[in-house]
Amino acid sequence: MALLTPALGLIFWMLVVFLLLVFILRKFAWKPIIDGLNAREKEIQGALDLAEQTKAEMAKMQSDNQKLIAEANAARDQIIREAKEASERMIAESKDKAIAEGQKMIDSARETIRNEQQAAIATMKKEVATLSLQIAEQVLRRELSDKASQEKLIAELASGARLN
Repeated sequence: MALLTPALGLIFWMLVVFLLLVFILRKFAWKPIIDGLNAREKEIQGALDLAEQTKAEMAKMQSDNQKLIAEANAARDQIIREAKEASERMIAESKDKAIAEGQKMIDSARETIRNEQQAAIATMKKEVATLSLQIAEQVLRRELSDKASQEKLIAELASGARLN
C-alpha cells in the first residue's frame, strides 16, 4: 500500500511546483490567452453583428426593390391606360370627323343636285315657253292667214276678256 499513499514530502513539493506553475502561467501565459480568447470572441461577435446588419440591409433592399417594382408596374399600367384612352379618343375624334365630313359631302351633293335640278327646271321652262311660243306662232299664222279668221279670233278674245 505504500505505493498508493504518497509521502508527505512528495505532496508538499508537488503542491509547491503546482503553485509555482500556476503563478508563472498566471504571470506570463494566462493574460495573453484570456486576451486572445476575448479578441477572438469580439471578432466572432463583430462578424455575427455584421452578418445580422447585412441581413437587415438585404431585407430592406429587397423590400425597396419590391416597392420599386410595384411603382414601375403602376407607372406602366398608368401609361398603358393613358395610351389606350388617347387611342380611343383619337378613334372617336376620327369617327366624328369622318361622319361630319361625310355629312358635309352629302349636304354639298344635295345642294348641288338641288341647284342643278332648279337650273334644269328653269332651262326646261324656258325651252317649253319658247317651244310653246313657236307652236302658238305657227298655229296662229295658219289660222289667221285670212282676214275673216283674224276678226273672228279678235271678237272671241274680246268677249272672253273682262273689261273693268
